[in-house]
Amino acid sequence: MLKTLAELDRRRDAARMGGGQKRIDAQHAKGRLTARERLDVLLDPGSFEEVDMYVEHNCVDFGMAEQKIPGDGVVTGSGTINGRLVYVFSQDFTVFGGSLSERHAQKICKIMDTAMKVGAPVIGLNDSGGARIQEGVASLGGYAEVFQRNVLASGVVPQISLIMGPCAGGAVYSPAMTDFIFMVKDSSYMFVTGPDVVKTVTNEIVTQEELGGALTHSTKSGVADLACEDDIDALLRTRTFFDFLPLNNRDGVPFRPSADDGERLEPSLDTLVPASANQPYDMKELIAKVADEGAFFEVQPGHAANIVIGFARIEGHTVGIVANQPMVLAGVLDINSAKKAGRFVRFCDAFGIPIVTFVDVPGFLPGVAQELGGIIKHGAKLLFAYAEATVPKITVITRKAYGGAYDVMASKHLRGDLNYAWPTAEIAVMGAKGAVEIIFRGKSPEEIAERTAEYEARFANPFVAASMGFIDEVIMPHSTRRRIAIGLRKLRTKKLENPWKKHDNIPL
Repeated sequence: MLKTLAELDRRRDAARMGGGQKRIDAQHAKGRLTARERLDVLLDPGSFEEVDMYVEHNCVDFGMAEQKIPGDGVVTGSGTINGRLVYVFSQDFTVFGGSLSERHAQKICKIMDTAMKVGAPVIGLNDSGGARIQEGVASLGGYAEVFQRNVLASGVVPQISLIMGPCAGGAVYSPAMTDFIFMVKDSSYMFVTGPDVVKTVTNEIVTQEELGGALTHSTKSGVADLACEDDIDALLRTRTFFDFLPLNNRDGVPFRPSADDGERLEPSLDTLVPASANQPYDMKELIAKVADEGAFFEVQPGHAANIVIGFARIEGHTVGIVANQPMVLAGVLDINSAKKAGRFVRFCDAFGIPIVTFVDVPGFLPGVAQELGGIIKHGAKLLFAYAEATVPKITVITRKAYGGAYDVMASKHLRGDLNYAWPTAEIAVMGAKGAVEIIFRGKSPEEIAERTAEYEARFANPFVAASMGFIDEVIMPHSTRRRIAIGLRKLRTKKLENPWKKHDNIPL
């Protein structure tokens, strides 16, 4: 019996060594942790329970029959983050460069299937050279099996991808279908075709970092939600982020006890909006003063910064925040901001997370580039997302809400539950000067100025909309947190269903 137990220990030790000490040292030399070290940081101490530790590939071509390593390049299993169940897979670059084989894919599919059965999130730690070339189409089939599960799990359990090394070719499409992607600066990259292929086909010379690095994807493309400093930073921020998410689409939002009084008033908000309509202010200041203890986890902070999205808590319960940012492009809606916020709103709705929207929007960004880029279709994504959402929706208009952008930003007409406005709110088809110049085209400058003042007095306030029932209440800015907290309490039992359909057809 003791001999058998010793053999078990030997096999476990062999599996834990992955590709061997030399390759582990090479991984450390790049500033990266190994697959198992990453799980030690991500999960609660002692909570990880591994499955399929001894799985080996089934390839016999190109000398692979003599190269078998237990685990086959991916560590899979379950554990907890702050006591809450999560399923994980962590690709091991020390084993065949983390390349995906048929058996490697089967291991990932097994834990995704289990996560779906029990209703727990999936976190994937990606560090792979791509499909295992020696296996040919079998490895490609493995990717497709993973893709299929990403799609089936979408909207059922949260899926988070951490890109902690290379992720290229077909490998990028699994993370792309997950809910959130975190990358590591100067260490991870994602692209469909690498710099060498790009140079051959298009004659463009570009580095890996420029083509698919963390900063590229978190600022320009919007593929990644966060660019982290290193492996440790990415893993610790994932732990923090995970606490905001429900375990599944039926579980309800998590609750964390807070000493921050939901009835708290914030007098400084009474002077947040400047006297001049053209002067910006930081919408993040409002978010911080409304959220429990000022805590806000912003998503995609470097991309389309004219809109702010992320998670906060009100009276201990998770809420999704969407806010126009006057500090960037005056808070205007454009292609990137509409896509960014639209996807976030749909995530919140899929997982029952209430949405709080702060509005200061002068309209959609004009321009040839925007029109030719499809602003009509992309802007409709955000409109569609808000209109489709059945979760509690609370909207606060702080200043401008002009034109179609007023409608799009969770207006009462899109089934907003509670729509508030500050006394500084201006709800109109457009700004006073532009409106008057259209209505009174050809009039003298003096008359234009007189009519502009008249228009401002008539429309540059929230009371016209309030008189029509489009605004539920004009509130004092200092009472914003209190109003939102009370509203969310009332809406906790909200029931609303869309008409039966197989699925909608969002304007992609």
